[in-house]
Amino acid sequence: MSSDRDDTYAKGMEVRRVVLGDAHVDRAIERTTSFTEGFQELITRYAWGEVWSRPGLDRRARSMITLTALVATGREHELEMHVRAALRNGLTPDEIGEVLLHCAVYCGVPAANGAFAIAQRVIDDGEET
Repeated sequence: MSSDRDDTYAKGMEVRRVVLGDAHVDRAIERTTSFTEGFQELITRYAWGEVWSRPGLDRRARSMITLTALVATGREHELEMHVRAALRNGLTPDEIGEVLLHCAVYCGVPAANGAFAIAQRVIDDGEET
């Protein structure tokens, strides 16, 4: 990697760890194979080092947008991780509920229903890791 790419990767890893937690990131890194290595680098540099690091929105807003996007696209396998991230980024369970209620109107009741079940499970576990 070039120096700029190294810097973007390092920044991305820092933000990724703050938002998702060390335990999650460590598990992802441990599961990295030669097949998935390029993808892990891509998401670390672009999603975390470029987009999540931009100054235009704070992490709370980015978490709300991410939750909405995941509900809208039916990405329940990612939703649990990002509910934890939203809590880590300072959203309260009530605020997450408001985001999901808003999603019910714009993304559909079945999608929001599944999202509420996932969020409830995370909130009940009291997990943020």
